[in-house]
Amino acid sequence: MTDHDVAGLQRRLAEFAAARDWEQYHTPKNLAAALSVEAAELVEIFQWLTPEQSARIMDEPESAHRVTDEVADVLAYLLQFCSRLGIDPLTALAAKIDRNEHRFPAP
Repeated sequence: MTDHDVAGLQRRLAEFAAARDWEQYHTPKNLAAALSVEAAELVEIFQWLTPEQSARIMDEPESAHRVTDEVADVLAYLLQFCSRLGIDPLTALAAKIDRNEHRFPAP
């Protein structure tokens, strides 16, 4: 059975880190830095592509795999960061969308 809900994935990430005694390194500062590095690795894939090439990035299996892996890394560190600080990422996102709808009303 596979957990694909946020809480289940956070639990799996915590268990993975605990089994390797990595929790000591998972401070908010370190997790924020790791998240930034992984986001930069995602950007790097697209760095020199034209807009047209970037729109077709998932057409090639090798580039699609690289993008998917980097997305997974970004999400993993974000979920660990949220878990460490007690942030519900879905609630935070919903609240941010609500604020943006008020800040930037549709014409």
